[in-house]
Amino acid sequence: MRAAVLHEIGQDKLEVLDDVEAVGFGPGKVRLRIRATGLCHSDVSAMSGVLPQPAPFIPGHEGAGEVMDVGDGVTGLSAGDRVLVCWLPACGACPSCKRGQTQLCLAGFMNAGTPNFKRPGGDVFGFAGTGTFTEEVVVGAGCAVPIPDDVPFEIAALIGCGVTTGLGAAINTAQVEAGSSVAVIGCGGVGISTIQGARVQGAAQIVAVDPVASRREAALRFGATEAVSPDEFADAKQRVTAGEGFDYVFEVVGKSATARTAYENTRRGGTLCIVGAGAMDDNFQVNMFELFFDEKRILPSMYGGGDVLRSYERAIALWRAGRIDLESMITHRVRLDGINDALDQMRTGESLRTCVEL
Repeated sequence: MRAAVLHEIGQDKLEVLDDVEAVGFGPGKVRLRIRATGLCHSDVSAMSGVLPQPAPFIPGHEGAGEVMDVGDGVTGLSAGDRVLVCWLPACGACPSCKRGQTQLCLAGFMNAGTPNFKRPGGDVFGFAGTGTFTEEVVVGAGCAVPIPDDVPFEIAALIGCGVTTGLGAAINTAQVEAGSSVAVIGCGGVGISTIQGARVQGAAQIVAVDPVASRREAALRFGATEAVSPDEFADAKQRVTAGEGFDYVFEVVGKSATARTAYENTRRGGTLCIVGAGAMDDNFQVNMFELFFDEKRILPSMYGGGDVLRSYERAIALWRAGRIDLESMITHRVRLDGINDALDQMRTGESLRTCVEL
């Protein structure tokens, strides 16, 4: 079986191999044939060591495909079913799940420490307990979510992570109010989805902030009312909000420096929403006086901040109704052999989302 493998953390290239085997099939598990997978910045962050992940590993967690086989005890899934991959399935029994905060369930993270592939040289992990840069993968049944027949695999793959994360940040976590002002820092796939979520919620002004000109141009097509470079952000704040600051600012980069910029451009009493996944040693700081005096809400958003199954359904409904555009988010398509070109395009900001077709 073919798969793209990172041998050591810190390497910037993947090796496409044909001697990989998906392992772990048994009770409660399903074997999937991956048909399409998106390249998410979290994959790059895991490769570089920003996000913790044992190696060697197969990146990819934003996938969709078909069920090949189901293990004992699996209900609601059958061979041939079309599914998207949920990298953070809810166990339904932990305190977070019982409180309705299924996005905080740790069961999926526990899976990340168990290899679900092997090669002649030894075990291989799947990123976030999945690993979708491969032809086949074995995952827990909760990771395979059925999708309607009218949803293409490449659209379902995007919904599996980036779209759900961005839409959910605006709709679930921040709960953007109609008529409000919004700024989004970082306009890759998740940032573009955040912009679309803010538009769905009825924001009056949506300012996109990104250093890459092509991404700023894309942001305007997806609903931003204007798009500026980081150097122009202060001027936009003055023009749009008379210097007060935005009602909502979304940080979709995952760095303390941009989080601090986001905080400073949020109005007093406004909301800063942290969407980007950053490093454990990158500390975001506020002083105790401004924290008290400005009364700005700081809201982290994990995987869209809500029940992911409901979020998937909502994304499909909005897409069907033409309220969000998912097809145009796919700016590049490659086969597995082109994965390293796709990584370079993401690092330079050339792509919004690359669909890897398998």
